[in-house]
Amino acid sequence: MKRRVAVTGLGIISPCGDNIHDLSVNLMAGKSGVRRISSSYASLLSVKIAAEVDFNPFNYFTKRQVSTMDRVNQFALAAAAQAWKDSEPSLDAKEKERAGVYIGSGMGGGNTIENLYDQLFKHNADRVKPLTVLMVMNNATASHISIEYGLSGPCLTLSTACASSANAIGEAFRQIRDGYVDVMLAGGAEAFLTYGGFRSWESLRVLAVEDPEDPSKSCKPFSKNRTGLVLGEGAAMVVLEEMERAVRRGAPIYAEVIGYGSTSDAGHIAKPSLEGQARAMAEALKEAGLLPEDVDYINAHGTATRWNDLLETQAIKKVFNDYACKVPISSTKSMHGHTMGASGAIEFIVSLLAIKNQAVPPTINLDQPDPECDLDYIPNIGRRGVKVNTVMSNSFAFGGTNAVLVARKMEE
Repeated sequence: MKRRVAVTGLGIISPCGDNIHDLSVNLMAGKSGVRRISSSYASLLSVKIAAEVDFNPFNYFTKRQVSTMDRVNQFALAAAAQAWKDSEPSLDAKEKERAGVYIGSGMGGGNTIENLYDQLFKHNADRVKPLTVLMVMNNATASHISIEYGLSGPCLTLSTACASSANAIGEAFRQIRDGYVDVMLAGGAEAFLTYGGFRSWESLRVLAVEDPEDPSKSCKPFSKNRTGLVLGEGAAMVVLEEMERAVRRGAPIYAEVIGYGSTSDAGHIAKPSLEGQARAMAEALKEAGLLPEDVDYINAHGTATRWNDLLETQAIKKVFNDYACKVPISSTKSMHGHTMGASGAIEFIVSLLAIKNQAVPPTINLDQPDPECDLDYIPNIGRRGVKVNTVMSNSFAFGGTNAVLVARKMEE
């Protein structure tokens, strides 16, 4: 028999807040984390905006710990600490054997790689930091979290570009549902706002043009005048728990995870597929046992690129039919930017907060709607006092990976 899965803890490090309360307040207020890049190399870039995290690692870690972890690991551990404290699962030694960690990250230790190459090729260093390999490897984040909490069940890293953390949460959900484990820390992290990272994205020609009056208005999902995505960084973690265990110990339950769809376009490495996206949404609804009209809010992938926004609109219409025009949808990337491997987890938490607060955040900067993106994309002002019992969160990635999560409010 399939087991039910509860979300009992949330943690966030994001451009719109480094705790759940601030994230919720800022997103509902339409407050953007997009601004001018603070790094000294900004003058060398053609695109000088991003959604950076204000993060002082020494508020969280010792000097020695900071020296042994890439920025991406620091983000993830800080978010995991919030989620773990929020949930307080109180695992004994035996229970920790049935608890694990699934982390999504697209680029892993990007800052360490950049510093390594800088030392080798710019400064002609004849030796590098001894722990470089351990800081660069993609699985370092999951391993650090596993070690921190003594979780000795499955510990895996998923790297599916922008769908990484949504896949991590979905696969963790299935681990609990199918009886392999009872508790999972799952989510994702990304910290790739480096000079090389920016230049690589610039060459793809998908980055947004800076708004001449206000950098925070540069990301414009579903707008007629959208010019591209804005890069971001951050981490988000959730504690997933077998429902009976969570209820028995009186844990806070934000929602129940009920559906997960995962598909591959098997088409183009960079161009998204309407069919692949639609199948992922349909699979998630089928697993959840829902009809389209049961969904009260969709957090769209919504990158503000020309093709993504158009195809996602068409995919939602394909799955939701006539109801597509009625379901509230928003892209919060307009505020926290595209955080790549962390985006799925951040946006899943945003969706859960819509249930908690019975309010849905806006798509800011949506002043000139694209006639071809003609759904209810909640322009500029969030909606309060609305019914939000069931939510869907979409993540569609380069490489053609699509991941969709569905959760619902716990019945009283």
